[in-house]
Amino acid sequence: MADDVITMLTTDHRELQRLFEMMTSDKSSRPLALPLAVAMLEAHSEAEEQGVYPALAREAGEEAEAKHATEEHHEAEHMGKHLLEMDWESQEFDQALHQWIDAVQHHVEEEENELLPALGEALDAGRLQELGLEFARLRSQALAGQPLKAAGGGTSTDGRKRKQTRTASDTADDAGETRAELYDKARELGIEGRSTMNKDELAREVHKAEGGKG
Repeated sequence: MADDVITMLTTDHRELQRLFEMMTSDKSSRPLALPLAVAMLEAHSEAEEQGVYPALAREAGEEAEAKHATEEHHEAEHMGKHLLEMDWESQEFDQALHQWIDAVQHHVEEEENELLPALGEALDAGRLQELGLEFARLRSQALAGQPLKAAGGGTSTDGRKRKQTRTASDTADDAGETRAELYDKARELGIEGRSTMNKDELAREVHKAEGGKG
């Protein structure tokens, strides 16, 4: 089915591959294609970690593999963000771009050859479709949230003022912190189990640990 999680993930992978090929074959496409690829990869990864990998760990028995894939996500996100700060016409950019593409393609191959088949064997069609819809919702939410963070302003998507109750996740969002940045803080603070936490969980644990230090 077109809306099952395996189809959705592989479709995203093919779209990323198309952007990679565009950037390597046509340098003039980089100013547009690179931010799109970085944003797409981050939203894809966040949606996987919140919706797909928990099912992979619990329902398909692939907990260690899900943790490993999460680590690869963080590494790829860091590499992508570094590229955004580089001169896209430089030789150094070419080298870094190829390293980033290799890292993402390695992750995609592992996922498509090992993790997704395991998911397909462990879950029935209805559950795969349910996960696909959840993945699509989380990915859209992540993509929609990116321009709002850049704009700031403290308002919700419908223009109304946010509630005054603040959470650790709100604070992280206002600071423009990504999941990868929160993960780095968690590592520095020695927070255990960080590799399996989603962005909200990382924000809460970092907020708690930093508050305890004060």
